Amino acid sequence: MRTARVVLSPEAEKVYYYLSERAKGSKIERSIVNAVKKKSELIKANFQYGDPLPKKLIPKEYIARYGPINLFRVELSDYWRMVYTVRGEEGEIEVVAFVLDILDHDTYDKKFGYAKK
Repeated sequence: MRTARVVLSPEAEKVYYYLSERAKGSKIERSIVNAVKKKSELIKANFQYGDPLPKKLIPKEYIARYGPINLFRVELSDYWRMVYTVRGEEGEIEVVAFVLDILDHDTYDKKFGYAKK
């Protein structure tokens, strides 16, 4: 299996920076940051590591901004999620896992249209 390079979108980078700053004094944020690092390493080793999401669930916001043709979800600590797309074809030299978002459970549910029970 080929390896991938993991790149954060500007939005994901902002959330990651925010969590990293708060991690100094918060166990929860520290666990989320550590989970992002660990899951990123797993994605580098296997770019199909995450759970694939149906194409019909790809938010229009992501399509307009990044044009993903696939979307994967990775569960993080404290019910947070990391959403990424894979770019690069089988014949290309490099595969890039582009992290579109790092978001809490409620935001994830709203963005993907899941209703609260």
